This record gives sequence, C-alpha cells and structure tokens, in this order.
Amino acid sequence: MSTAARVIRAIPGLVVSEAPVDRMAYGRDLWPRHHLLVRHRKVVETTRPAVIVWPTSTEQVAAVVRACAEQGVPLVPFGAGSGVCGGILPDESTVVLDLKRLASVRRLDPSQPSLDVEAGALGITLEEWLQREGWTIGHFPSSILCSTVGGWLAARGAGQCSGRYGKIEDMVASLELVDGRGEIHQLHRRPHGLDLTPLLIGSEGTLGVLTACTLRLHRVPTSRAFRAFTFPTTEAGWEALRAMFQQGLRPAVSRLYDPFDSLLARQGSVRTRERNVTSGGYGVLGQMLRFPRVLNAMIDTMVDRAVGAMLILIFEGNDQEPHEDADAAAALVRGCGGISLGEGPARRWLEHRYSVSYRQAPVFRSGAFSDTFEVAAPWSRFKALYEGVRRALAEKVFVMAHLSHAYPDGCCVYFSFAGSAATEEEALRLYDATWAAAMQAALEAGGTISHHHGIGRSKAPRLGEELGRGVDVVRGLMRAFDPAGVMNRGNLLPREPSIPLRLPVLPRGFVLDEVSMLATIPAAMTLREVQARLEPRGWRLPLTTQVDGSLPVGAWIEAGAPGAFDPWSDPCDHLLAGLRAVLPSGDDLLIRPCPRRAAGPDLIALFAGAAGRFGRVEQIDLRIRRMNEPPARPLPFAGPRDLPLSPGESVLIERIRAEL
Repeated sequence: MSTAARVIRAIPGLVVSEAPVDRMAYGRDLWPRHHLLVRHRKVVETTRPAVIVWPTSTEQVAAVVRACAEQGVPLVPFGAGSGVCGGILPDESTVVLDLKRLASVRRLDPSQPSLDVEAGALGITLEEWLQREGWTIGHFPSSILCSTVGGWLAARGAGQCSGRYGKIEDMVASLELVDGRGEIHQLHRRPHGLDLTPLLIGSEGTLGVLTACTLRLHRVPTSRAFRAFTFPTTEAGWEALRAMFQQGLRPAVSRLYDPFDSLLARQGSVRTRERNVTSGGYGVLGQMLRFPRVLNAMIDTMVDRAVGAMLILIFEGNDQEPHEDADAAAALVRGCGGISLGEGPARRWLEHRYSVSYRQAPVFRSGAFSDTFEVAAPWSRFKALYEGVRRALAEKVFVMAHLSHAYPDGCCVYFSFAGSAATEEEALRLYDATWAAAMQAALEAGGTISHHHGIGRSKAPRLGEELGRGVDVVRGLMRAFDPAGVMNRGNLLPREPSIPLRLPVLPRGFVLDEVSMLATIPAAMTLREVQARLEPRGWRLPLTTQVDGSLPVGAWIEAGAPGAFDPWSDPCDHLLAGLRAVLPSGDDLLIRPCPRRAAGPDLIALFAGAAGRFGRVEQIDLRIRRMNEPPARPLPFAGPRDLPLSPGESVLIERIRAEL
C-alpha cells in the first residue's frame, strides 16, 4: 500500500479507491496535448494518482488536507476534469480529491438574491434546477454540461452571457476555503474594502480547496432580442462592439466571428459543419493542414472578401428592455458599416450553444490536432494582439478566431488552430512551438495570456513574462496558504526562469488612453488634480458620490475607492485595469492593464482596499467615464457589500504579510 493510501485510509468514513480504472480516469484533464500523447502512446503509469477520495463534507475535506500536509503527500482537487490547460497531472504519490459528492445547495435566499452552493455541484444540473425556481446564475460556460462550480472558481471562468452578468469572479459574494493546513475559512467579497476572494478565484487548486461559495442570482429573463450583422472586416465588427459597451449597452451574448468562422457558422449546425470539415479523412482542409501558410493566405484573400465577419447579439431582461437595447445597438452597428442578417444566426447560435465543446475529437481521430486559447487586451492594443497572434501562427497552423467577451475597456479574442505533421513526434513539436509563438505574440502586443481558461501547465512557461515580480508574490501566497507545499504541485507557476521578451514599455505619469477609456495616474496626484486634467477633454472620474478632492489617488485606492460605482450594479465593468506598486521588500510589482485576466491569483487584491498592508500603490490604470456616458442598466443585488473581516481572514492576512 502506498504512503498516500495509508494516510487516507486512516480517515474514518471516507470513500476511497485505488482501482486501476479510477486511477486512469483521474490521471489528467482535457488538455489537448494529452490527446497527442495518448495517440502517441506516451502516457505512462506515473500520470496516474495513488488514490482517489470522495469527501461528502467540508470537514472531511479538511481532514484529508491535514493528513496530506502532515505527511507531505501531494493533493490535487478535482471537479469534473473538463479543464483544457493541464491543471490536472498527478503522479503515483498523489491523492486526488474529487468534490462531486460535495454538491448540495445549502441555501437559496430570494431576498438578496443569492445561492449558497457546494463546489462539486454540476453546472447544468444546478442551472436547470434554479431556472425551475425562477432564478439564474447567469454563468453559461461552453463546458456547463461537464464542469462544476468549484472548477469555475478555480480557473476564473467566463460564461457565454458575460456581457450582462460578468465573469465568475463578479458573481461571488463569499467563499468557503480549506487552506493547505486543513483549516476552514470564510472569505467575503468587499467592493470597497480588503477582499481576499480574488486571490483564491483563479488559483487553480494551488492555495487550498474551495468547498463552497455564495453566488448572486438574477431573475430568469422574461424576454430576449436577437440580432445578427455582417461587416466587411473583423476590425469594423470589433469597433461596433467597442461602441456598444462604451455606450452602456450590455448584450448578454456578443460573438464576432472572423470570415472563415463566419463561413462555417452560416453552413448550419455544428454537427453539419463538423461533417463538412472532417469528411473524407479530414476533407480538403485536412489535406492542406501540412501547408498552413498557403491555407491561411487563401482564406485571407478569398474568404475574407467574399464573406466578411459576422456579429451575433442576444439581449435579455424584462419586458421591452432587451428590444430597446437591441435597437440602440443596431443603430451603432450601422454607423460602423454593419448590415443586418436578421435574427436567424443568433437564434441558431443559441440552439447549438454548447455543441462547440465537442468538435475536437474528429480532428484528433483523423491524425491532425487542434486546440484553442483565449487572450485579451485593452482596445488600444487589440489590433496588435489580433494581428500579432495570427501572424505568429500563420506559418505553423491554420488559425481562425472569434471575439467572445467584450468590456468597455477591452476584449477577449478566442483563437482556434489546427495542424498536422508527418509523424507523431513532429506533431508534438509543432504543437508546442505553436503555443510558444502564440503566447509570445500575445504578450508582446500588451495582452494577457489567459482570459478565462486559466494557466495550468500549458501557459505556465510564459506566466513570468506576464506577472514579472508577481510570480514571486504568488509563491509567497502559496507559502502563506499551503506551507507544506502539497496543493496541486507543478501547476500554474513556471518551472524555469522566463525568457525576456520585448514587452511594450508602459508609461509613467498621467496618460490618457481614450480608446480604452483608461487613465494611467500617479498615486501622488489628488483626485481634484486628476479631475482637472480630465474635464477639459470631456472625461470624469468614476465617482457616484462626493469624495474629498484633496485625497491622493493612491490613498483613495488603498482605502477601497470610496464613492466609486458599485460593481454589483454593472458586473461587466471594473474600476482598476492594472497598477504599479512597491512591495514590502522594496521591489516593484507591475500589473499591466487588461480588461480581465485569468493568470493566477488577481494580485490587485493585495492593494485595492488593503490600506497599505501588503505594499504601496505607485500608479494606477483607472477606468474613467465620459462626461455624458450613459450608465448600463443596473442589476439589483441587496447582499452585503463590506462586511467586517472574519477571524479566519485576519489570520490569513497576517500569514500573507509574513511571506511578502
């Protein structure tokens, strides 16, 4: 019996398995690189865990973590295994902690409204039950059929309706955490105070086990409005998206497809497109994958001109509101050169909204490979991001893209690629080279390497370029939460030193990015001085109540930005896109501006509302408002905003301070 099994079997009442079939099933997630290795017969016994356990309570989870920490046994939390970044890769000494039996709804509170639910709840089952009760979370990832609440939190996921409801981090009111010591903590979101929840959301099982959470709810919408448009170029389409979100419009779904993806979408359902693309041993496309430069050039010169880019919009809400917003969006779209395609494409998209998650299997069966990745950037850097990634991949693989999550200050672009090689060894080398080129291009354009899939092992080699000194801060967080170092070893952080890249030089001093609606502001400037700089150019600070104008901006942020807008009201928007800070060690920490990211713990949480506990803010990238900017339709939420610190949070704060 292995050490891991001996440790776990000493815990009474725990369901345990060492069966070979279970060990094989829990040996990895859905990282496409694993598919290549399986096809190449390179998956070996060391990718199988020692034992799998199924706890049924938070107390059992805590007992498992304590036992593993005391004996130094590696531990990997497991939801439904649908991650695509290699976040699950246990070895033969590892305990896998499957949370699917920890799946109860503890409380539904219509007065806020909110839901207390355990981490193992399966997404589609939970959402269908809630809708029968008249509620929705508003979180619809493509993996909803095979993902759990805990997985959403761990990867900092985004759903298809993020334009109205935000990402998962915007839905969380509180978290229940079992840290790496086996201690149970309650963490509360505080829009204007010290908030540790952004450090745990997106931590990918490296800081502890998220066992439950409180999520805000919304009434099931009573009406929807569907629109679809075509544009001569993809860029014209994203300018329409930018105009919409910067004018306060919040389509629940906004999907802009590049010309080739638009061509596939117009052919009908996903199953029909799949047959067309994969017929005859991967069909015509498969024959050309060995010549990606030619294929990409042909698409650029022929399909782009003939088809154009397609935008689908779905607005939802109550009564006539969605139709009013859709009409306003249509007027903006026409001003950007868009032509209406009616409702049909958007309705077809909704009918097949989850089918896209199952399109890879035929590609791998044919002997080729495919994968996806999602990067994001502010609007002012978005063209460089989109074109830079396409250019970097054009010689290696066939590539197409769509824009899937837009915000007032930027957007996410979701790339798909497919490739082929003469041998399995060459295919694996080509796959790895494609990923390296894509991540480098995204970073050099000023983007983030992940918007909602997370980092895992696929993107870890490049995390150092994105976070810089922040990688050491994340290591400090790991020591604070998990001093024994047992939680999901090898995940998230790079193993080797990062290779320096030619990243954009970010400005110092006051700089206005009007395209992205962002201002870079030195911390020493007062709010009054900032407003005096903004007003002559038609901009204002994001304040809803009167604030002392003599307060320096850095002090205002460290105090929790009193008077700023309520993020619960408009989950699609956010106050801070990035910052520069000085750590207690004296080192600089730079968090580059981005609309949203899923690149590990959100380190902005160490400074916003933290009153200088973890360092000093030097400069901020702040979302500003036009003087006449219309507000988005507010979403009601009566839950608590800024609760006092819990005893567990106070303990964690001191542990973090000791490690930074």
